[in-house]
Formats: sequence, structure tokens, C-alpha cells
Amino acid sequence: MKKGKSPKPVAAAKGKTAARNVEEYLAAIPESARGTFTRLRATVRAAAPKDASETISYQIPAIRHNGILVWYAAFSKHCSLFPTASVINKFKDELKDYSTSKGTVHFPIDQPLPTRLIKRMVKARVRESRE
Repeated sequence: MKKGKSPKPVAAAKGKTAARNVEEYLAAIPESARGTFTRLRATVRAAAPKDASETISYQIPAIRHNGILVWYAAFSKHCSLFPTASVINKFKDELKDYSTSKGTVHFPIDQPLPTRLIKRMVKARVRESRE
């Protein structure tokens, strides 16, 4: 399993102005990553509480519900989920086939997205945020 820092999100890497909303962020994603990012976004939103909102935080999309629950982003070769270090640790055995860092999981854009695992991670983060 590779560990390390994530590259900057695609919009920042291209030197474009930071997105003000998720639609602007989507517009800056290269076509090659757009499908994976769209599936990741839909999966995260489906697992979040119904009254959660989507926002931009740290120049990437995030789900807010009594604070930020998770962040997610698109890069040239992967999409990332940022569910916090504690959630990564809880799912470390199931994440052994993915590149991770302290609070980030990288999902390669050329592999199927593990939507069930992502939903479980987001729901774990929701439970954690209520504690």
C-alpha cells in the first residue's frame, strides 16, 4: 500500500481560480476522471443524512451536517475520499488494496469504485460526528 501526500486537486493544479461551488468544481475536472468523480459524489450523497448539504471546503467538495463530515476530490489518475483518520483506521483491512494516507483514500479512475465500502465509511463518519 502506497502512502504519501495527495497531489493538488485538478482545478488548483491547472492554475484556475478556486471553485465557488460544486458545479464549478465539476466543470474543471478532466473528462477522464469525471465519471468516477460523479459516482463517488453520488455515493457519498446517498450515504449522508438527507438534510446534509454540499459545499466547497479547502477548495474541494464536502458534505456538511453539523460540521464537515467528509471531503472528496478529483485528480488526474484517481478520486479521493477524505473521511478522517479515525474512519480510515476503522476500515484499514478493507482498504489494503487502495493507496491511503492518514485521512485519505485514493480510488483509481481505471478501476471499479467500491460504492458499498464508501457508503459504509460515510455512515461511520456520520455516527462518529454524533458522538
